[in-house]
Order: sequence, then C-alpha cells, then structure tokens
Amino acid sequence: MLKLYIGNKNYSSWSMRPWVLLKQAGIAFEEVTIRFDSFDAGSEFRQKTSNINPAGKVPVLDDEGLLVWDTLAIAEYLAERFPDKQLWPQNLPARARARSVCAEMHSGFAALRAACPMNIEADLKAAGQLIWRDKPAVRADVARLIAMWGELLAEHKGPLLFGAFGIADAFFAPVCMRLKNYAFPVAADISAYIAHLSALPGVRAWIDDALAENDFRDFEEPYRIKR
Repeated sequence: MLKLYIGNKNYSSWSMRPWVLLKQAGIAFEEVTIRFDSFDAGSEFRQKTSNINPAGKVPVLDDEGLLVWDTLAIAEYLAERFPDKQLWPQNLPARARARSVCAEMHSGFAALRAACPMNIEADLKAAGQLIWRDKPAVRADVARLIAMWGELLAEHKGPLLFGAFGIADAFFAPVCMRLKNYAFPVAADISAYIAHLSALPGVRAWIDDALAENDFRDFEEPYRIKR
C-alpha cells in the first residue's frame, strides 16, 4: 500500500495537497505524520524526514520502497500510477493549462505564502485586515488568483477549476483555506468555488483532522502566543 508522510495538518499546506488528492480520488494509502517541533538541523522533524527525503521536508510518497518527494512530482507519479482516476484533464489543452497553473502555484505567490501561513483552526480575520491594508504584494497575489480561477471556472463551467476534481483543485486547496481564514475580499464566483472545494469529502476530512489536532506550534503562529 502507498504510504504518505506528512506534517501537522493544521499548518502543512504542502502536505495537504497530495493527501487531499489521494483521499478525494479514492486511492488507498497509509498516513504517517511527522510532527513539527522545529525546522532546525538538529530537530526531530529534520532527523526523521532526512531518512526519507534528502531535502528534509514533507510530503513524501512511499510506494513499496520507491520514494517520491515534492508535491508536483508526487502528483505526476499518481497520475501515471492511477490513469483510471483521471487526475489531470483528459483534453490536451486543458491538461497543459492545469499543469501550468499548478506550476505557477508551486513556484509563485510568495507574498501570500509568506504573510499568510496556513492555519485551519485559527480565526485570522483581524490579521487579514492588517495584511490586506499594508501588503500590496499580497493584494496582487490574490488578484492573480481571482483572475485565474474566475477564467477557469467560466471556461469549464465550474464548480471546480476544470469541471471535475483533479490535481489543480488539490494544489489550490490550501490557498482556499488561507483566503477563507484571513477573510480576504473575493468575488461571488470565487467564494462559491472555495465553499464547494472545502465541502468535498477529501478536503472536509483534512479540515476535520486539522481542527482536532490540538497541537499548537508557536513558530508557525507569529500572530498569537497560544491557541
């Protein structure tokens, strides 16, 4: 059986992507959580992850001893390993577009990621108001997301980015958590997409687990000193 190594569900946006992809696609896997203690070289997290990934990060997919890390690599591997799940769109132009937006997510939106770490449990509306007021780069990242998603939803007639659930939706699931929890202003079609994606069984399961985790990590939460 496949094994997926992940970090804390409340914080680990990168872990969320392949976990949600596997869960929503109905692919059986075993989950192994490596708890965040710190990201220093001598931390328990680094020691454990370095045994499965030279980069010392999660997520990592283990397929009977074949180790695959990095979310894009994992997604591509799963698409090839389970072609019947149609994780990428079947239409060639749509598939190319889906790969493009996933790659943009993978390498871009640095301001949003830096200013707004994912925290599914916290009420971040007050922090979001200050970030929105003071950080034009975050506003630019959100504007790009709104334009991208709006175009895809209109083209493929929603309710998901390419019609049916796929890798692109899994890649943007953590972004939906950010937009919702920091309460950034978005258009009605974007709010509907966030609500629909959040209600999918695979995404809902991750959210429920994150809310039940109750593992406060102060270095992940610069905006509060306790849960």
